[in-house]
Amino acid sequence: MFKSELMNGGGDITIWINSPGGDVIAASQIYNMLKEYPGNVTVKIDGLAASAASVIAMAGAKVMMSPVSMLMVHNPMTMAFGDAVEMEKAIAMLGEVKESIINAYELKTGLSRTKLSHFMDTESWFNAKKAVELGFADEVMFEKGKEESHSIEGAVFSKMTVLNSLKEKFPEKEKEKKTAIGELDKRLSLLKY
Repeated sequence: MFKSELMNGGGDITIWINSPGGDVIAASQIYNMLKEYPGNVTVKIDGLAASAASVIAMAGAKVMMSPVSMLMVHNPMTMAFGDAVEMEKAIAMLGEVKESIINAYELKTGLSRTKLSHFMDTESWFNAKKAVELGFADEVMFEKGKEESHSIEGAVFSKMTVLNSLKEKFPEKEKEKKTAIGELDKRLSLLKY
């Protein structure tokens, strides 16, 4: 259905994305259709481009994000059933799916595969400024001038980073001193009934 609608028109197109994602194979097909489209493809993320929707966004010759939008990348997931051999097959398949997703991110951003893999491992959320800084997007919509674009720093949200940051805020508990049984017996004998 998407392909027939896409090929019905001509000229440049703008794709608006606000999606939590979905099936990675469907996203791959949409990505390919957009990359093969003969006109200019502009992607505008006006809410959320998460998971498989972030892959579709990478097909834009120009990717623009609303200043209040987010882009999220994470490792692919599946449901599997079976014995250990079937689980190993599922793990291998997820590894290959991850590599195919990294292909799209790498083409758009120019970032190393290792860095992209790390972003996916930690389920990373990027605001518009950070997405532009990293190359996932080309510009923030509604900005008036480049001098203003650097007034706010981009940020990355990662569950692992947040957890590590919180752990650092709490001091480690002092190791409890262990008291020998003999010492405890002496203390008990001092108690009077």
